[in-house]
Amino acid sequence: MELQITLTDVAAEQLQELCVESTSFLRVWVAGGGCSGLSYGMAIDDNDPEENDCVIESQGIKIVVDSLSAPYLSGSIIDYTEDVLGGGFKIENPNATRSCGCSNSFAADDNGISGLNEGRGCRGCGSN
Repeated sequence: MELQITLTDVAAEQLQELCVESTSFLRVWVAGGGCSGLSYGMAIDDNDPEENDCVIESQGIKIVVDSLSAPYLSGSIIDYTEDVLGGGFKIENPNATRSCGCSNSFAADDNGISGLNEGRGCRGCGSN
């Protein structure tokens, strides 16, 4: 599978400020949980990528995704937005069949990982 994730110009600018070390990269993953069944995770990582990680680059930023998360994230666009509560990264995911109102979790067609799409409702935004 060829992983494809794109950073917007604004997201790339923010990440260039955060990735101050030349070995730093953006790690993105999907985990079971959240109100819609799956939740996103992102972190700046300085460790070497794991053996089965997918490593790509967008706008000069290295992005690393574990092999289980890759099918859920391929084709996504990572943006950075600001509102009255502050700024943060947002993932626009074409694989999401349903998203929570707060955009922190989503559901997707089952890609072979059973039990991940069993959302319970969001305490933060009140959506189901």
